[in-house]
Amino acid sequence: IGTAWLTEAGVRPTRQRVALADLLVGDGKNRHVTAESLHAASQSSDDAVSLATGYNTLRALCEAGLVQEVTVDGSKSYFDTRVDDHPHFYWEDEARLTDAPADQLEILSLPDAPDGTEISKVDVVIRLRKR
Repeated sequence: IGTAWLTEAGVRPTRQRVALADLLVGDGKNRHVTAESLHAASQSSDDAVSLATGYNTLRALCEAGLVQEVTVDGSKSYFDTRVDDHPHFYWEDEARLTDAPADQLEILSLPDAPDGTEISKVDVVIRLRKR
């Protein structure tokens, strides 16, 4: 699955990229991963990949439109294999990102973009914590 996923998007399917792609989409489920969690998952497979290769591959997948980056706290990046526009829950106690129900989100208006700019995307991350 990983080879076809990469090739169709114009990403060269190296051995390491295919191994990571199989971890990301091999079972057909959407995932939210960090470079660190993907690296850890690769260590328990036959095709262990370095953390740097994991980062580089995730960046290449973002550029190809195969994953989207969701930044939490301005520094923690999650990579989502579901690339349509949708909101997220960030579970603070677990440092975990999940999809939130898009049909329950209603944005009635946005502020005007400053002169000379346009809004390219709106990211919605709803932070959760235990009471």
